[in-house]
Amino acid sequence: MAALPRRWRPASVLAMLVLPSLAAQSWAASLDVAWWRDGRIEVQQLRQGGAAPRPFDGARQVPLASLWKLFVYVYAQDNKVPMPDYRCGGRDPEEVYCCEAGQSIGHDAALAQSCGPFFSPTRLMLETASWRRYWTGRLGAPPVGDFAWLADPAQLTPARLVRLDSLLRALGSIPAASRSDAEAALLRVVLDGRGAGTARWFGGQLRVKTYSWHEQTQAGGARERLGGAAGWLADGTPVWFGGAGGSSNVFQQWAPRLAAALPPVRPAEDSGCVVVDYFRRYPVRSVRGADGPAAPGPLNGRYHVQFETGQNLALRSAGEMTLSKDEAGRLQLRGRFGVNEYVARVLDREASADEPEAAKALAIAARSYLGQNAVTVAGCQQIADSSATQRVSPSPATPAALAIARWTDQLIVDGVTVRYHRDQPSAGTLVWTEAVRQARRGKHYDELLAAAYPGGALGTAGNSGARCQRLTQNEAWLARALPRWQRVLLGEMGYEAPPQPPLVCALGAGAPYSEQSRNRIFMRPLATREDRITLAHEYLHLGLRGHPRGQDEEYVERLARRLVDLNLEAP
Repeated sequence: MAALPRRWRPASVLAMLVLPSLAAQSWAASLDVAWWRDGRIEVQQLRQGGAAPRPFDGARQVPLASLWKLFVYVYAQDNKVPMPDYRCGGRDPEEVYCCEAGQSIGHDAALAQSCGPFFSPTRLMLETASWRRYWTGRLGAPPVGDFAWLADPAQLTPARLVRLDSLLRALGSIPAASRSDAEAALLRVVLDGRGAGTARWFGGQLRVKTYSWHEQTQAGGARERLGGAAGWLADGTPVWFGGAGGSSNVFQQWAPRLAAALPPVRPAEDSGCVVVDYFRRYPVRSVRGADGPAAPGPLNGRYHVQFETGQNLALRSAGEMTLSKDEAGRLQLRGRFGVNEYVARVLDREASADEPEAAKALAIAARSYLGQNAVTVAGCQQIADSSATQRVSPSPATPAALAIARWTDQLIVDGVTVRYHRDQPSAGTLVWTEAVRQARRGKHYDELLAAAYPGGALGTAGNSGARCQRLTQNEAWLARALPRWQRVLLGEMGYEAPPQPPLVCALGAGAPYSEQSRNRIFMRPLATREDRITLAHEYLHLGLRGHPRGQDEEYVERLARRLVDLNLEAP
């Protein structure tokens, strides 16, 4: 068998490759794992021979090690602290984790590679008072007691001991919008970082910062090297794990068992936005629901679509499908989904989720195809449903397909043009029937992708949304307006206030939009009454995100104008 390109070497091959260099080191006999969920810490100890490990709980003191960089990254992103690229001079030994002398590194790569000089509080000129206010707001109380380590950025040293439960609670205090950029950067850890090659076991579920340090095994005892990682699962669950040795060999030794031991990832709000134009090649004659012909607007319930060819198709919609007419009076159906819902619908329509490894490969191929072929309109990727592009189910994704899409969240094939077909082989093409055959012989999804796209590599789509350059004036206006709006909004069917005020971000191009999965609004700075109506309009999309009325643009626009008029009436 021909050797796989280096970038596609699977986890098992990578493990064999690193064994000679680690021959003088002993593998960890146990791995300690902890996570924070539902207000309490859960712990597990994985064993691989040797004496029984020391039991531990949330009171365990663990070294902060290089995890301090993650907290600096989140704070700086949330507070718009400038993070200029760091240029390596070649004199600081810590630059081995950053770049070659004369080269530079940006903030995302610095986080994934654990470049300490980049995140130096002195270099970034972090203000202690602002830092303390920020974490007081996140934790709901000043950072004292078990959280005293967060009181001053200058105290964030690798040797600092922190209670494990306080570390996880601090990670849990960071909302999705604030951790999104960090998560996107940390997905690289299992692709080409210190966990390189372990994406086979974790997919897109693990977003963690690695660390390697040492801890005292017992009072007065020897200090043992400790390696592992901490961060989040895809649903925001804070997680930490550690074992003897460096972080790289911890990943290589424990990846399969660690993946099985982590808690099931709960369904999370879908990131990104995909608009699908349905049946472009098949003119629609009529759309009928239980009460007769469907009216233009959001569709809710079961419908039958009749085409001009005389064929019929049944579909279900909970407001994500919209019926409209074009300028010539022809009926058009359009769907709007999160990226994982879109990928799952493609999987349902093009294949199935019955063979998980083959389904994972096709899900990644479908997400890659979307990124390569969709156009961006008003913050959404837009693509047609067609046998010439990707066929997309018009009904909600099955739970099995959605689980596969979520497991592969944000993973794509990078570096090649992605094509796939059900049963016709060709160069650079994933063939579904062949993928199923290979999966049944024990091949993993990464091996299937490597065979189909030998010039490619696993990468990340970055579909967690655009970076947010916050418009503080817009946010301040919204904060003043919301109390006046509440008496109206609380009487509106389906309204649920977002868990916290949304971030308002500068729009680079296109039409304003709201990013529901990250609780963010993208628009231009406030200058006119129409700008304020736009802000109210997009806020309503967030507040009505779980109700069909949130898809009714005419209703949302009328209510937005009414709310802005309330502001004008206020003294």
